[in-house]
Order: sequence, then structure tokens, then C-alpha cells
Amino acid sequence: MTNTTLSDSDFFLIRGGERLKGTVRVSGSKNASLPIMMATLLTEEPCVIRNVPILLDVKNAIELLEILGVDVKFENHTVYVEAKNVGSYFAPDYVVRRMRASILVAGPLLARLGRAVVGMPGGCSIGARSIDQHLKVFEKGGTTINVKGGYIHMEVENIRPVEHTFEVITVTGTENALMFLSRCEKRSVLRNVALEPEVMDLVEVLRKMGVEIEVEGRTMIIRGNEDLRGFDHTVIPDRIEAGTLAVAGFITGGDVVLEGVCPKHMGSQLEKLKEAGATVELLGLDRIRVIGGGKINPLEISTSEYPGFPTDMQAQFMVLCCIADGISQITENIFENRFQHVNELQRMGARISLRGKTAIVFGQDRLSGAEVFSTDLRASASLVLAGLVAEGTTIVREIYHLDRGYERLEEKLKSLGACIERVTYARSTG
Repeated sequence: MTNTTLSDSDFFLIRGGERLKGTVRVSGSKNASLPIMMATLLTEEPCVIRNVPILLDVKNAIELLEILGVDVKFENHTVYVEAKNVGSYFAPDYVVRRMRASILVAGPLLARLGRAVVGMPGGCSIGARSIDQHLKVFEKGGTTINVKGGYIHMEVENIRPVEHTFEVITVTGTENALMFLSRCEKRSVLRNVALEPEVMDLVEVLRKMGVEIEVEGRTMIIRGNEDLRGFDHTVIPDRIEAGTLAVAGFITGGDVVLEGVCPKHMGSQLEKLKEAGATVELLGLDRIRVIGGGKINPLEISTSEYPGFPTDMQAQFMVLCCIADGISQITENIFENRFQHVNELQRMGARISLRGKTAIVFGQDRLSGAEVFSTDLRASASLVLAGLVAEGTTIVREIYHLDRGYERLEEKLKSLGACIERVTYARSTG
């Protein structure tokens, strides 16, 4: 007898050539939501997190918190958390390997319980992204660390104040260090910290909880508090989703208004769009209008830490460069393995030459529809954008990567006039 089970493998079917037009609302930031959700481990009091996107990574984070004994409810883009009865310090490998942000339970667990056992983190395969910068701060604070059986075993009796300079600027390293030190009442100093808007959103939350944090350039001075409060916080808009939709509007010759955005977080992206020939209008504090339709100019892009050009937008802007009038140059300085989308774009006729950490992109009139495979979260978005401007039909497979970081992207694009469908099929198993 054969049983039919739903083993879904979704893909996108895209017919290119449609001009995007209309208004779309941008979701809350994934990269801000996840560390803020982990920060709830620091207090016994109830916490409310608003404007949280409905994503696989958010669902994975909720599952991880529940495994640790936290009460979590997620409805209407709001997460209600009460970590009064944290009963475990063990973050199992099968959850942690799904997303790199899982390592962010380490700092708050050490601060709250003095112990943490965390599987080696997973996520997108875009580079080594070592967690040694996290562990060095923990060690300076008095933590004993051992790695065995694929797990990081950490234990600390009394967290000592830390004075530390990060060897490289690291977003999750800065976030983990801040949460680790948030209950240490003596003065700590972190230098060469990340200043991304998502990091600063976590800083705002920790301040609401009772942590004193001063920011002077790339230096943070922290005075923690043993008795941390609960909080009610609205997550910032997702600047990467906003940038992706802005590029989509521009390259299709469209006229798109993005609502619920924070323009000051998108400075480098908007400047590059203007340089490429887009008309960008700021319509108040949280709305942007992007208009295309003319010549697309080639670009020179070099990714760097905020406020520089974000690595998370490199793949999307590469699609723009593929149909620009001239030769573009894109240098990736953050991750050493973040050109995996190049092979897939070449399937669609893109002319791209790789020279070390630099991609030379030879612009042309159009791309051609093809069957392509997502390799990571932002690569998925770039293939969708390529499908929007390609002649014919494009099939984008392995889109579970995209579902980790974009909420209903196909529905938002469809509302703007894109011809895109999510197709799900079920496999029969005997």
C-alpha cells in the first residue's frame, strides 16, 4: 500500500518582462528580530517584540527558545516571550545547524545561567564566518570553553568585566558580547564593534532592560544590571528586503513605492541606485519611491561594514549590473564564498568574470529564462530578480533559502505586477 505524504519542494515559476508598479509594505528586519528574541533569555519578566517577520529563521528561533524552556507565542507579527522558567542550557545541533544566529543563545545563557552548550552553528554556506571572536570575549569574562562532540561547552561562575578589541568587525560577535556582559555590573569596554542598524536595535532593547551602553565611534562602554526588566519593542524595517524590492522596481523600468522603511539605514544602497540611473524620492520618514525606465549605468561596488555597501545586497546589485550599459566591477570584502550565484546567473546568459574577490560584469540588453538553483539566502533573491528581467520563463529551485529571510516575497512582487508563482508538489513515498 502506498502512503502519500507532503514532502514539499517549492520552486518559483517566473515569466519575465513585466514592469513593476505600485505600493508595497516592507517587513520587519530578520537580522534585528533574531538577536532581540535571544535577549529575552536575560530576564524573567515578560517581553513583547513587534513587527517580527514570518520566516523560517524566526520559527527556528522560537523552536530553540521553547527547547530551552521559554514560553513563546507568535501572532500578528508579534512575539510574546516569558523566560521565567528557563530549564535548559543545551541548544541541540539539529536546531542550531539550521541558522547561524543560533549561536546568539550563548551570551544570554552564560549571563543568566552560567552555562551554555551549543552546537556549531549553520546557516548559509557563504564563508567560514568563524565564531572565535565570540569565544574570545567569553574567555576574557572568565568562561571556560571546551569543544567536543560537535558542541561548544561553556561555563562561567562570575562574569568579569571585559576590555576587548575585536580583530575583525563582527555583527553577531558584537551582539553576543553585549548580551554576555549585560548582567555584569562593572564597566566593560568593547572596541572595533559593529554598528549595523540591527546591532543598534539590540542596543536599544538592552537599554530598555536596564543596561547602560554608551557608543563612541566603534567603541561601546557597557555597565550591566543583575535585575534586568522585560520590554516592549518594535523591530526596525528590513533594509535588505527594502533594497531588494527597490532594485526590482528599478531594473524592470518600474515605479514602486516602499512603505514602512527607514531611509537613513539604506544610504549606500540608495546612492548606488541613483548612480545607476534610478530616480529616488523620499516621501516622508518611512516611504521611498523608486523609478526606472531609462538607461542603466554600470557601477563599481565594494562591500564593507555599515555604513558601507552591505554584502547582503551584493548579489541583487549584480543582477542590475548584468543588464547595465557597460562594464561593472563588484568586490566582495566580507565573505570569501559569496559569488555562488554567479554560475546560476551565467545559466541565464550573464557575462561575468571572477578574479579573486572581484567580479567583472559585462552588461548586456537582456538575460534568458532558465532553470536555476538557489545556493544561499541572498543568492535566491538575485535569481528571482534575474527572472523578472529575463526573456521567457525562469524556474528558481531550492527557495527554502529565500524563505529563511524574505516574508512572502513572491506575493509582494505579484502585488506590483510581477508574473511569479510559487509551485508546490508532493512526492509519493512507499
